[in-house]
Amino acid sequence: MAFNLIPKEEKFFELFEAQAAHNVAAAKAFRDMALKWSRDLAAFDRLRDIEHEADMTCHEIYDKLNRTFVTPFDREDIRELAGELDTVVDLIESVAQRMYLYQIDKSTDDLVRLTDILWQSAETVRKAVAELKTPEKSRRVMDYCIEVNRLENAGDQALGVAIGKLFQGKPDPLEVMKWKEIYETVEEAIDKCEDVAHTLETILVKQA
Repeated sequence: MAFNLIPKEEKFFELFEAQAAHNVAAAKAFRDMALKWSRDLAAFDRLRDIEHEADMTCHEIYDKLNRTFVTPFDREDIRELAGELDTVVDLIESVAQRMYLYQIDKSTDDLVRLTDILWQSAETVRKAVAELKTPEKSRRVMDYCIEVNRLENAGDQALGVAIGKLFQGKPDPLEVMKWKEIYETVEEAIDKCEDVAHTLETILVKQA
């Protein structure tokens, strides 16, 4: 009976798509929390569950990489892409937990704006990752990457506005410290989406 000794490459793409979907789920959950802020533990538990699922997917990619002879693209790019996608979820879950520990009792319009940009970035990355397995759609992947870059620029601008507001009037220094860290961590997650886009671009260049 014939059988294939080499694992199918397609599994990597499935796992990357699962990772990208975890990012979108986490970003959307956090955006919903920012829109209707509450210290309800159920929302934080949901984010923790997503982060745990994302970790499991990332470990599965690393494990498969160690057991696969033939990969769809360079091994270092697979490892880098998996790590970057996982970091997005880690940052989202981390900033939500900090808000809970800092006893934040309300959201802000600036946080909503930043989480909306983050959600759009994660969704655009998901679309790009979904097309990665189809060489004929490389142009579309590049277009998505360009959009992620645009969103990262929007995130930078939104962060600047948000931090500027923190120093208006006579603010409480402790509140400034709390919110500055919160805003910057959300923007860091947006930056990480751009890192994913850059890795996707590198993969496409190597495959061209």
